[in-house]
Amino acid sequence: MNTLERNTTGLNNDLYWQPEPVKVSDGSEQNLKQEDFFALLTEQLANQDPTKPVDNDQLVAQMTSFTTADGISQLNEKFESFSSSMTSNQALQASSLIGQDVLVTGNIGHVANQGEGITGVIINEQTSQNTKIAIQNAQGEVVRTMDVGTLAAGNIEFNWDGTDQNGNPLPPGDYAVQVQGDVFGEPTSLATAINRHVDSVSLAASSQGVILNLDGDVSIKLDDVIQIGS
Repeated sequence: MNTLERNTTGLNNDLYWQPEPVKVSDGSEQNLKQEDFFALLTEQLANQDPTKPVDNDQLVAQMTSFTTADGISQLNEKFESFSSSMTSNQALQASSLIGQDVLVTGNIGHVANQGEGITGVIINEQTSQNTKIAIQNAQGEVVRTMDVGTLAAGNIEFNWDGTDQNGNPLPPGDYAVQVQGDVFGEPTSLATAINRHVDSVSLAASSQGVILNLDGDVSIKLDDVIQIGS
C-alpha cells in the first residue's frame, strides 16, 4: 500500500471526483427551436430552383410562422413559471390561516372538545317564520332543538353551545345543523355555513391549488372559503 492509499483509507468515496454519468435524454432535443427554423430556411434558399425562386410573400409567411411558433413556446414556459409562482404565493398566504376559523358552506360542524360548540350563519334568502335549529349527532339523533322565531333575509349568525336539551355537555365529534322555517307559509329547509378550524395547509396539484385541512379530518379548497374568522 502506497502513501496515497494510506492517506485516503476510511474517507468517503463520494468526496472524490466521479465520472459524469451518461445524460438521459429528456426529449427536448426533438423540439425545433427558432435557430433550427432559420437553418432550414437558409438551406431552402440555398437549394431552391433558380428558375422558380421563393417569392417575398412566401418568405415573409415562413419567417412569421417560425417567429410565432417560437413566441408561443416561450409564452408557455413563462406561463408555467407564473402559475407555479402564484401557487407558491397562495400557499404562503394560506399558511397564515393555520389556527384560525374559516366559514364554509355546509351543515356539518366539528366539536373538538367536550363543552365546545358550533357557530355559523343561516343563509336566509327570504324572511322565515317559526324558524328552528336542530342539532343531530353522528347517529342522526336530534340532541338539541332551538327555536329562533322569525328571521329576516340575509346571513343570520347562530351559536350552539355544545349541550343537549337538558344543558349537559355533549362528547366531541361531528354534528349536523338542520334549519327549517316557514317561507311564504311553506315549511322550507334553510342553507347554512359553518365555522371550521384550520389545522394545516397542503400544496396540491396545480389544478387543485391550496388545500386547507380542517378539524375533523376534512379538507377543502382555499376557493371554498366564504369568510376568514368567526
